[in-house]
Amino acid sequence: MPHSPSSAPRGRVRIARGASPWLLPTVATAAVALLRARRSKRAAAVAVPATALAAGMLWFFRDPEREIAQGRVISPADGVVQSIMPWHDGRTRVAIFMSPLNVHVNRAPLAGTVASVEHVPGGYVPAFNKESENNERVIWHFDTEIGDVEMIQIAGAVARRIVPYVPQGCKVEQGDRVGLIRFGSRVDIYLPEGVEAGVEVGQATTAGVTRLDRD
Repeated sequence: MPHSPSSAPRGRVRIARGASPWLLPTVATAAVALLRARRSKRAAAVAVPATALAAGMLWFFRDPEREIAQGRVISPADGVVQSIMPWHDGRTRVAIFMSPLNVHVNRAPLAGTVASVEHVPGGYVPAFNKESENNERVIWHFDTEIGDVEMIQIAGAVARRIVPYVPQGCKVEQGDRVGLIRFGSRVDIYLPEGVEAGVEVGQATTAGVTRLDRD
């Protein structure tokens, strides 16, 4: 079973799994440019933007530890509630928009078993656009004590890769890290029938901390 983040040291920040293909080349370029800057004007000119880009990548791929909140359903993503929509089958969809400034590691909304993880190819429309529902996405189903809970990671205009961390059949604790979406994107979670949303449109959410339902 994955390690529960609730027992991890508070305030600790690490780099997200799945960041290497983007982060390592950027940091390496900045390091080489800085080493050569004293002897080459061209390298000096490259060093400033390369270092700024590397710093931005480190900030983007940060993965802070969290004190996991109590509640039936907690937010799987940092971001802002974009919409709350009653669904045709009685569930309620809560859509959370993640900007490039947010932490992009997503967490399990409830404890349970990963019933399925399905990658669906698609487009790359901006995640705040309605047509983004046809974007590349990963559909999760969690078997929990309140029934099946569906979560969808949706790639945005820049996010071209979703990286699941845990496979089908894996047991997770509430708040465990389950995946990464690179750059701006969206996460939808479907509250089961009878579970009322406890957040509002425009409200900021923190993965593992913000409770999405109400008693």
